[in-house]
Amino acid sequence: MMRKNYYQKLAFMGGLLILLLTFQKYTSREKEDFPEIRFITESTVPLDLDDFNPNDLDEKQWQHLGFSEKQTATILNYKKIVGGTFTSKEQFRKCYAVSPEKFAELKAFLMLPETGREAHSEKFKSYEKKEITVSKRFNPDRFSAGEWISMGFSEKQAEAILKYRNYLGGSFVSKEKFRECFIISSENYSKLEPYLVLPEKTPDGFKHSGQHYSTASKIQYRSFDPNALDMSGWRALGFSEKQAQTIVNYRDRNLKGSFTSLEDIQKCFVISPEKFAELRPYIKLSPDINKKQESRQETDFSKTDLNTITFKQLLEFGLDERSAGSMLGFRKKLGGFVNKQQILDTYNIDKEMVQKLISTCLLNTSNVPKYSLTDAPEEWLKDHPYFKYSAEKIIFYRTSYHDDKKILKLLKLKPEYEERMKLYLK
Repeated sequence: MMRKNYYQKLAFMGGLLILLLTFQKYTSREKEDFPEIRFITESTVPLDLDDFNPNDLDEKQWQHLGFSEKQTATILNYKKIVGGTFTSKEQFRKCYAVSPEKFAELKAFLMLPETGREAHSEKFKSYEKKEITVSKRFNPDRFSAGEWISMGFSEKQAEAILKYRNYLGGSFVSKEKFRECFIISSENYSKLEPYLVLPEKTPDGFKHSGQHYSTASKIQYRSFDPNALDMSGWRALGFSEKQAQTIVNYRDRNLKGSFTSLEDIQKCFVISPEKFAELRPYIKLSPDINKKQESRQETDFSKTDLNTITFKQLLEFGLDERSAGSMLGFRKKLGGFVNKQQILDTYNIDKEMVQKLISTCLLNTSNVPKYSLTDAPEEWLKDHPYFKYSAEKIIFYRTSYHDDKKILKLLKLKPEYEERMKLYLK
């Protein structure tokens, strides 16, 4: 019995010794370095990608750029954390779901200043998000860059939309295809969709192509005057019906009825560089085209009202499409200009040319809507650029007060903001 107890104690001590040796072995091992974790990335940037504002992208569009669902959720959450808006490339780069390799791919396309310090500089004013406004049905196949800008898109966004339309062959084809335009955010598409004059679905068998000129070598070219061609004439040169219509519209609307130079023809976005090179030897512009242009009746700008001047007249005066679109877009949001300084304060304009314009034209303010704070329609307050940021407070205060002076005092606005409001108050 004693011997049995002796062996049991000996076995227990041996087991304890083994445990101690094992523990010492593992606790004395040096910590192993884990391999550095890297994102596995390939070049997933879409071939048709153009400049874009990352603040406009929804979940599907981030995934279109090659991010996973989890990475997309992280990016959108990070945007909320930093205040709901990316203000610079530097800030976007810090999002840990964006690998250094992925950021390097996207950097050139980001419509953001390099750093936060540059965010408010004049150079990057064009990146500020604008509200898209649309009031009637329209066919996007017939819209020029200026008309997209007038709607509220930036110049680069307008160019990207036209580039995408050209990529499809000169027509958006359907609402489905229009929705796929990378530059159109979900929010903006929801605003535009009820007004689009396009079929809901893409026709079966549709294949996009930016190369509609593959049969060009079979066309027998002859000398032609581009100002004398109708749609059938352009179709005979190898263009589709939609493209021919676009060229005619571009000539008749944007250029006031005449191509005056080869450069005018080259700028038409449905005419590719390759197609233009084929056509160029056969283009014969009438030598007296400039005389016809000069003899055409022009607008008398000394009698033209800045609150009724049209996009076409602004181009006639000499403004570019961006300036004309921005001016008319801002005028529409205001409901009309009250003084000429407002026009100079418009974003994305050629200030020197606009200064000449306002020095020449009249400004009639009699039809500009004005209200008191107590009777202004709620919709007007929420939409007007000078009132919308204080609209909720105004609506609340006027339930108790019926004096504009009292409400203005309660709003505690900066003097310059209060003065802007007073321009549209009775």
